Amino acid sequence: MPRIKVKRTSTVTDMTAMCDVAALLLTFFILTATARQPEPLAVITPSSTYEFKVPAENNAILTIGQGKVFFEVAGQNVRARTLELIGQQYKINFTPEEIKKFSVVSTFGVPIANLKSFLAMSGADRMKPGVQTGIPTDSTDNQLNAWVLQARTATAEVNQQPMRVSIKGDSKEEYPVVKKIVDVLQKQKVNKFLLVTNAEARKK
Repeated sequence: MPRIKVKRTSTVTDMTAMCDVAALLLTFFILTATARQPEPLAVITPSSTYEFKVPAENNAILTIGQGKVFFEVAGQNVRARTLELIGQQYKINFTPEEIKKFSVVSTFGVPIANLKSFLAMSGADRMKPGVQTGIPTDSTDNQLNAWVLQARTATAEVNQQPMRVSIKGDSKEEYPVVKKIVDVLQKQKVNKFLLVTNAEARKK
């Protein structure tokens, strides 16, 4: 008796729904992503074999290079609150528009007296040489101390978490400049901080 032949059917899968989902996800990520802004000062960090990722949240980065100090704190809400607290300390009234602009600025380095004119500039003008002269760290006008203190307060208020500090120094930077930054942190009893380095292959 002959065998009954089973009719073979096509194994083609309709991928229309999957393509629609992929397109929607791609559109969502493009619209919600924030482009990383260029840093005002390029530094070459020293190399190290120790691997530890710099935290993306509840973290501030102090960039040191060419004798200048730049500051960055993570989180738009934290940055906005930090500027409000700085305004209260220095008796400067920042408008809602200025606070909004500052909340999307990453690394910056200008004296507080120049902050309003700095925020009025376009992003391209802020990156021009000579615009950002660094945050003052002199003993008579240590504005970096105020930024770190108010950023720590803002982080605790907004995220309910303590702020960590990372130091990103140029490998050719001289020790006295770095020591000034460490002194600022120790003055606020911040004795634990990260040093940002370049990953180096481990020797076998």
